[in-house]
Amino acid sequence: MKWNKDDTTWTLSLFGTAIGAGVLFLPISAGMGGLIPLIIILILAYPLTFLTHRGLCRFVLSDKNPSDDITGVAGNYFGKVGGFIITLVYFFAIFPIVLIYSVGITNTLISFVVHQMGYENFGSSSLSRIIISLILVGILMIISYLGENVVTKIMSYLVYPFIAFLIIVALFLIPQWNTSLFEHISFSGVPGGHGMWFTLWLVIPVMVFSFNHSPIISSLAVHEKKRYGELADKKASKIISRSNIIMVIVVMFFTFSCALCLTPHDFALANKQNISILSYVANKFNAPILEIIAPIVAFVAMSKSFLGHYLGAREGFNGIVRKASGKNISEKKLNIAAVIIMFLIAWFVAYENPNILNIIEGIGGLVLVAILFLMPIYAIWRYPALKAYRNIWISIFVVVFGIIAITAAIYGLV
Repeated sequence: MKWNKDDTTWTLSLFGTAIGAGVLFLPISAGMGGLIPLIIILILAYPLTFLTHRGLCRFVLSDKNPSDDITGVAGNYFGKVGGFIITLVYFFAIFPIVLIYSVGITNTLISFVVHQMGYENFGSSSLSRIIISLILVGILMIISYLGENVVTKIMSYLVYPFIAFLIIVALFLIPQWNTSLFEHISFSGVPGGHGMWFTLWLVIPVMVFSFNHSPIISSLAVHEKKRYGELADKKASKIISRSNIIMVIVVMFFTFSCALCLTPHDFALANKQNISILSYVANKFNAPILEIIAPIVAFVAMSKSFLGHYLGAREGFNGIVRKASGKNISEKKLNIAAVIIMFLIAWFVAYENPNILNIIEGIGGLVLVAILFLMPIYAIWRYPALKAYRNIWISIFVVVFGIIAITAAIYGLV
């Protein structure tokens, strides 16, 4: 099977779903512990991302019905009740992230117009925020409704400028590189900060979230099943692998470039100020161009991640309606209902701008880790249809880091 344009589109769509605003905070979380956590993350990023997402993809591919997405496969394996629970959990793991991006996109645009363009009253009234959030969320929902092919193409187009932004910023910071990162290299951590192992423990969920593209994996699996049949696993695995390689190269180059121009103390300050790494770097080095680039990068990142997560949320919504009603409702009617209901909720949340988003993100992340790390491994060892994918060492590796991510996420919530 030769590589083709469709494969490239899916590769970039996976990248687009994964690499969102989280990448702008990964250097902060990782950099607070000094050099060793950064090296460990560099080593873990590809295998952990690839093995977990390939496992979820194989779970969907194991059902030979080309049209069965993750919600249908879950029902086939876990039964009517179990399948409904998995579908419900899947939806509520992904949809809150759509809401987070709805709020983030609205706030980023308002902040950009106010601070970078000088329109101080933009978005200050309730009416103006209603209109701004309506336009932004509405445009993204219209794109989402146009179908999987349109969404993946638009996401693949958005990825190019985003990759360019990250690489340009990383190169821009090279003259500011220094040797601070190589001082105080110790397994006990950096002076005045958390211990190295503690920092690494807390950064694992951030890394998982930064590279997570599980919401679009089911769509990829269905697409490849329909197109390649028995050869779908080989093709899908290659697409996931190549997208993950691009992710690791781009994101870790950006992360290390930031780490090499700052100190662990700088990262701690950025964390305390609760700002992205681009904003902190712009303030520290008096680089007005970064102050302009930062919100643009964040806006593009959140827009493409919104589209990718919507595909997963729609799958979950459609699965819930089908299983709850017990009727074979047409895909078109379900998609219309999904886009209307999720648009209204996302619009309302974007307008309200709630202050509980970190809790929602934390809870959603917990459930997402369970579905991405633990559920596929359980299915592989529980059901004969997945017997060919059993590997004890890969299973142990994924489960151990799944538990680490879950415990760290719980600690973050508490």
